Amino acid sequence: MPSLFDPITLGAVDAPNRIIMAPLTRGRADRDAVPTDIMVEYYTQRASAGLIISEATGISREGLGWPFAPGLWTDAQVAAWKPVTDSVHAAGGRIVAQLWHMGRQGHSSVYETQPVSSSATATEGQAHTFEGKKDFEVARPLETNEIPRLLNDYELATKNALAAGFDGVQIHAANGYLIDQFLRDNANFRTDEYGGSIENRVRLLREVAERVISVAGADRVSVRLSPNGDSQGVDDSNPEALFTAAAKALSDLGIAFLELREPGPDGTFGKTDVPKLSPAIRKVFKGVLIVNSDYTTVEEAQAELDSGNADAITFGRTFIANPDLPERLRAGAPLAKDDAKTWYSQGPEGYIDYPALETANA
Repeated sequence: MPSLFDPITLGAVDAPNRIIMAPLTRGRADRDAVPTDIMVEYYTQRASAGLIISEATGISREGLGWPFAPGLWTDAQVAAWKPVTDSVHAAGGRIVAQLWHMGRQGHSSVYETQPVSSSATATEGQAHTFEGKKDFEVARPLETNEIPRLLNDYELATKNALAAGFDGVQIHAANGYLIDQFLRDNANFRTDEYGGSIENRVRLLREVAERVISVAGADRVSVRLSPNGDSQGVDDSNPEALFTAAAKALSDLGIAFLELREPGPDGTFGKTDVPKLSPAIRKVFKGVLIVNSDYTTVEEAQAELDSGNADAITFGRTFIANPDLPERLRAGAPLAKDDAKTWYSQGPEGYIDYPALETANA
């Protein structure tokens, strides 16, 4: 079985190890979703990851409802991402852009319009806004004739990601965001070709993937799913049938890799007793399969590789406070703890001030 520290080919990307940096929303862009200078240092510090998956990045103003998150729909955003990718590459790293449409998971004060979703539903709880937390709103169902516009937004964001120097893109179809809202039957009550049967509910994911592939090529496209249990209010009555069908569709398209976010009963971002579906998905997805959620030790991650259920592991929160995580894991060094109060703040504290191992030991 491969080691966590062995190289792996992820489509067009040759990764030097199987320690992948998970997408992590950090809130350091400006109000116009333009990346800022400190983001260059943040990503460069983490360039030793086998691959960096960028923080979730909006494909349009309609799709980006998180304050101070970055986008990829304007020329200014593309220009500001370019120093990030250039610096990561100069440091020997590889980075792909995660493409994000939040659907009902944002707020009109950030979107500048009513949230959209598969159906007229709302998430329980409150959304992050520029003015603090506000109650989630009932979303407007996307009309069938609006789907082509949505696909065009994914196409533009993909073109912009490549123009900005990213090595590829990841379609965010997990965590209760727009595509997940189409996938799962407790959020999708449509009666058109995008609702009802599993085949219909997978349709939007497949069409988005096809459109993105038409721009970037299948070997530079990946997808993230969160198949087991409730995720920010979306859930499904038959998750194994749904997500094996979705994985099979993506396998047939030949994407570079599929990433699964699979929390457990003690998850740090959502908890569930629903069993992980990676064993079932592994049987139908023929490409590289990567798993994520709360891995913090070499032993945990290596056990997943040894089981044959996964080819690589994405690490999330551990990369926040440990910019040189692969080196720390290889050395068996202690891991620094992140400060949750600074996850979404707008300054350098808790962002670029976590020391590398040699600095910490100096």
